[in-house]
Amino acid sequence: MRVVVTGGSGKLGRAAVAELLAHGHEVWNADLAPPRESTSARFTRVDLTDFGQVYELFRGMDEGWPAIDALVHLAAIPGPAQAPNAALFDNNIRGSYHVFAAARHAGIRNIVWASSETLLGLPFDTPPPYVPVDEDYPVRPESAYSLAKALDEEMARHFCRWDPQLKMIGLRFSNVMEPADYARFPSFDADPLLRKWNLWGYIDARDGAQAIRLALDHDAAGMDVFIIANADTVMSRSSVELMAEVFPDVPVRTTLGEHETLLSIDKARRILGYEPRHSWRTEVAARR
Repeated sequence: MRVVVTGGSGKLGRAAVAELLAHGHEVWNADLAPPRESTSARFTRVDLTDFGQVYELFRGMDEGWPAIDALVHLAAIPGPAQAPNAALFDNNIRGSYHVFAAARHAGIRNIVWASSETLLGLPFDTPPPYVPVDEDYPVRPESAYSLAKALDEEMARHFCRWDPQLKMIGLRFSNVMEPADYARFPSFDADPLLRKWNLWGYIDARDGAQAIRLALDHDAAGMDVFIIANADTVMSRSSVELMAEVFPDVPVRTTLGEHETLLSIDKARRILGYEPRHSWRTEVAARR
C-alpha cells in the first residue's frame, strides 16, 4: 500500500515507518521535523494545524502520489504538561480533525491513529474499576491531553457513520519506549508508586509499530479501538504483589501471570493477531 504516516519522525513514528517499509509498503512521512535517519520513505514538512496543507498533501502535490491507500495518524503533542493545556488541546484536536476530514475528501478509507492509554483514567488517582483494564468501560479523560484523545475517538465514530465503508482504528498506546530507555527500568523497583499512574505499563515502539501494521491489514469497516501494551510490566515485582500493595481494593478479574500486563491486550490479540515480541527484560539482560 501507499501509506501516509503523520508524525513519522517521532519515537513511535520512526518504528512505524521502518515496520511498514520492511513489509513492502511505500511510506510518506508527513511531519514538522525531518527524519533522523535516511530511509526510502518520502518526507514532506506539513503543519497539520493548517487544513490547506493537509488537504493538498492528500489531494495532490507536485510529484505527489496520484492516490493514497491508507493513513497512519501519529502526529500530536505527545502527552500531558508538554504544552499549556489550551495550546495542547487546540493543536491536537485541530490536527486530528484536519487529518480525518482531508482523508475523507481524498477517499482514504483505511485509517489507523494513535489514541491513548490515558483514556482509561490515568493517572489512576481514582483507582481503575478492575484489572486488567480493558476497552469495555467508558473513557475517563483526566487531562486536556486525554480529553482531546476522547474527542478523537468520538469524531472517528461519526466519520464512520457518515461513510459505512470507512475503517478507523484507534490504538490506545501505552507509554512508548525504545531500547535505550530500558537501562533505567530496574530503578523503578525501589518505589512501586513511581509508575502506578499507568499500572506499570509500557509499549516497545517496535511492538507498537507491529500493531499499526496489523490494524492497517485488518479487514473491517467502522470504528474500533484497541489497547496496545507490552505483555509484561516495567517492574521486577509480580503483578499480584503490586496490586495487593498499591490497589488492594481493586478487583482482579483473572489469574495473573508473574509479570503480566495490567493493561489488557486480549482484544488486540484476538482480533488483530497482535503479539508483543520485545521486552525490556531481554534487552537489559543482553547488556549485562
